[in-house]
Amino acid sequence: MRRYDWLKEIRRLDPERDFLAIYRIIATHEFPWDLTRALELALYRTYAVPSIGRLLAETAELTDRTQKRYDDTALLLDAVLEHGFDGEDGRTAIRRINQMHRSYDISDEDMRYVLCTFVVMPKRWLDTYGWRRLTRHEQRALAAYYRTLGRHMGIPELPRTYEDFEQYLDAYEAAHFGWDEGARRVSDATLDLMAGWYGPLAPMVRRASMALLDDSLLDAFRYDRPAPALQKTVRGALKLRAKAVRLLPPRRTPHYARQNPEIKGYPNGFRVAELGTFPASRRLGGCPVPHGEDPVAS
Repeated sequence: MRRYDWLKEIRRLDPERDFLAIYRIIATHEFPWDLTRALELALYRTYAVPSIGRLLAETAELTDRTQKRYDDTALLLDAVLEHGFDGEDGRTAIRRINQMHRSYDISDEDMRYVLCTFVVMPKRWLDTYGWRRLTRHEQRALAAYYRTLGRHMGIPELPRTYEDFEQYLDAYEAAHFGWDEGARRVSDATLDLMAGWYGPLAPMVRRASMALLDDSLLDAFRYDRPAPALQKTVRGALKLRAKAVRLLPPRRTPHYARQNPEIKGYPNGFRVAELGTFPASRRLGGCPVPHGEDPVAS
């Protein structure tokens, strides 16, 4: 295989019909490391919305059990990607996601915003730090994939195009980003977790992570601005990495999030149905999209 063969395959697929196949190639062959970092940043951004950050602090899942929450989130999203919306494990993952979300009073607007981060942040990350940018064809598939996930989560009034997702995200952040003490605790715990993966290099990695945050996030959490020299160094290093990756041969076998070294809580394996938390549910947490008579769908 040559470096751009996967892109040629993607271009042969229809972004509205074959969005799952396209997104699998993007996430597991073309950009597995980058997509992991982009989705970490996507979820991290949501803490800066006080209604989201405050709720996460109240549940203590991201302050007291940070690694488990990280693992479970990554593995549940990974199960949908690997097994699809109609596969048993994919449907079980969606059911678990819905059961957890519906145990709390989360607004449709906040749910829609979180979904938007999954669409917008990967493109923005790859535009800046990827070995190539996403094509318009891939952007359409990305929007279709998460629009379908949003439909299975029962989120109303979903954006349709990538541009719609981006417009909603930017407007929501402009209107809602702000300070919350609980959200800051969640932010600190997340940064500490990610830095802690690198042992004695943790302080350096934490400073480097801060250098990747934009001013709106730094202001919302009331962090000091990193030194411009540090920002330039960190961002330059990621761009150099992208140039090096561009010279590598394409990945022949898929790499899923469950294979990432950051997933540390399940050394002996896991069952999708047992991932996440099991709070008292306020209402039924199944998938709102009908799947026939199979009991796994409900």
